[in-house]
Amino acid sequence: MKLDSELNAILRQKIEAKSGLLVAGAANALAARIIYQLGFEAVYLSGAGLTNTFYGIPDLGFVGLSDLVQHTSAMRDAMPLPIIVDADTGFGNALNVRHTVRSLERAGANAIQLEDQIMPKKCGHFSDKSVVDASEMVSKIRAAVDARQSDDFLIIARTDSRAIHGLDHAIDRARLYAENGADITFVEAPEDVDELRRIPMEIACPQLVNVVIGGKTPSLSQQEFTDMGFGIVLYANAALQGAMRGMTNALSHLKEHGELKEDLNLVASFEERQKFVQKPFFDELDGRYKK
Repeated sequence: MKLDSELNAILRQKIEAKSGLLVAGAANALAARIIYQLGFEAVYLSGAGLTNTFYGIPDLGFVGLSDLVQHTSAMRDAMPLPIIVDADTGFGNALNVRHTVRSLERAGANAIQLEDQIMPKKCGHFSDKSVVDASEMVSKIRAAVDARQSDDFLIIARTDSRAIHGLDHAIDRARLYAENGADITFVEAPEDVDELRRIPMEIACPQLVNVVIGGKTPSLSQQEFTDMGFGIVLYANAALQGAMRGMTNALSHLKEHGELKEDLNLVASFEERQKFVQKPFFDELDGRYKK
């Protein structure tokens, strides 16, 4: 397991290359392990995914800092990839953001995403959002920069103003956030390919594009986003949506037929399940400590 400082530097290098780093989102440590074992290079702890899976409710600002710290710590212990944490609005003002950054960095995060919605926030692809004054978000970014222990711990500043004030306003905000210390900016929910092209062309720092399956942003290939100049291509909840479909298919078959067999390929095998949760590793440990 690499030290957090090493992971910070690795993640920064990959994102600053602006080569469309493909990042999958996880809602829990099991999903993070699967993402790691499939060969991804970073994991995103999704606030929406955590809200959906942990509480079974929509992404409307219900998770708190303690939830994120708990799940970040579990992910850090479960797999060695850099972790980007969706910290919503930072859970308050600039002082709260300071506490949020310090808590998540201690828990094993390597980057934190903050957004400029009012509290309580909403999913970026929902309607009827509102944003705070830019000066309030700037104060949070400055607090986040001052709070981090490692200079390579990344601050991602997201703006949701595209939906309220249009793309020009959102780009202006992103530039302002970068000028005040954000390492990466994230214009949420552009609605067509021309808007997507403008974002990395008009903002100098690395950019994140969030592909929400069924959401407002066009779903292009990783290569197309790379060619545009994006630093991160994020699928924040692809794992969650895939798991929901898988559970629905398996349990619908069980309900209809009264049984569920492995050869139907509706569920992972018992052996796959144990592999994903590191059973052989713990068996080896158990044997070592019994000697």
